[in-house]
Amino acid sequence: MSLVLEVDKIHTFYGKSHILDGVSLSVGEGELVALLGRNGAGKTTTMRSVMGLTPPRQGSIRLFGKDMTGASPHQMAAAGVGYVPEGRKIFGHLSVHENLLVARETKGPWDIDKVYQLFPRLHERRTSKGGRLSGGEQEMLAIARALLLNPRLLILDEPSQGLAPIIVQEVMRTIARMKADGIAVLLVEQNAYLALQLADRAYVLGEGEVVFEGAGSELLADTERMQQLAGVSHAA
Repeated sequence: MSLVLEVDKIHTFYGKSHILDGVSLSVGEGELVALLGRNGAGKTTTMRSVMGLTPPRQGSIRLFGKDMTGASPHQMAAAGVGYVPEGRKIFGHLSVHENLLVARETKGPWDIDKVYQLFPRLHERRTSKGGRLSGGEQEMLAIARALLLNPRLLILDEPSQGLAPIIVQEVMRTIARMKADGIAVLLVEQNAYLALQLADRAYVLGEGEVVFEGAGSELLADTERMQQLAGVSHAA
């Protein structure tokens, strides 16, 4: 299996605060990797480091075998990375359709018609302002916008945050569809139980360091380790 993303011993700071202390992880072609951990463990900072939003001071980031250390978010997107940040970051003053038009479509199977097929609710609400959508609809819109880049790697930061359980299940089914379509996925998720049902492999962060790496099924089956490392219970 060829590697899509290789993060090697990165150290990231906010000012003088040392947030990531030698984090390494990888995502293979067609693989779904979950990044778990308690609040403040460094999950979002890892995503921001990969995307060039908070560049690491040490270590390296390779994408499809190419050194992308220090690359800008625009360069990462152009190289084939779709990013759905925590909080969705859609344009509230634009309609659903206008939000999708903002995304720069790239060559590939995903276009606006296809994302409307994937998310019929977005098609129904295509003239509604983004700021008037429910949290679940905003998450769908954020994912749809990322798909229009036709990414080879999709990074999702806390997609279930603040959503009703029935909507969370729909979002997770969509993520499983992305994986089935051959898109590599790096999933940051507070709900470890849900993430591990989808994940091929998992990493757990603790205070800016990787404290567990292994098969998703291995961690899912170990209730005590899940509680100790991820701070969650073995329940949906």
